[in-house]
Amino acid sequence: MEGILGRKVGMTQIFIADGTAIPVTVIKAGPCLVVQVKTTDNDGYAAVQIGLVEDKPAKLNQPEAGHFKKAGVAPLRQLEEFRIDSGEELKAGDEIKASMFAEKDYVDVVGTSKGKGFQGVMKRHGFRGGRGSHGSMFHRAPGSIGSSAYPSRVFKGMRMTGRMGGERVTTKNLQIVKVDAEQNLIYVRGAVPGPSSGYVAIRRAKRG
Repeated sequence: MEGILGRKVGMTQIFIADGTAIPVTVIKAGPCLVVQVKTTDNDGYAAVQIGLVEDKPAKLNQPEAGHFKKAGVAPLRQLEEFRIDSGEELKAGDEIKASMFAEKDYVDVVGTSKGKGFQGVMKRHGFRGGRGSHGSMFHRAPGSIGSSAYPSRVFKGMRMTGRMGGERVTTKNLQIVKVDAEQNLIYVRGAVPGPSSGYVAIRRAKRG
């Protein structure tokens, strides 16, 4: 398996043997159930769709309910697809746990960043802004955004004000410091995207 689904618990620190404090993010990873297996013959690629087992019941429409009924799996709120090797044998209902990872493994963590609403150019893009004193009336405004006669338009991709955050973000090459298989907890060194209790996908890192 390439990865697992989980929820971000929060951040803490762990002391290693030499007394160094390491900042870690605690993720409750799994248990997950296989909902669908995609094959090269039927779908053109080999992958597996898994769902995170939670206490809260899932609210489903009719097509979604049929999808879980076909798999013989109880309805799950969060699903994610992971690529697998074509020779890997998995079937609907198989359980995937945090024990699939080990200490010192490297992973990529995918999550949805915190939404920060509509923001200006200084917060959103790190613009310097104008001076704050001596009668200046230019402080946090974006300034000029284009030319006059030519090209008489604003170029695409211009950094401007707008909605910030709430995007799919991947943090790569994070090291696993500790795995608690009994509690399904994974301790990852550093920060991961999203708020506490937010969903994250943990994938094996493709280190060169």
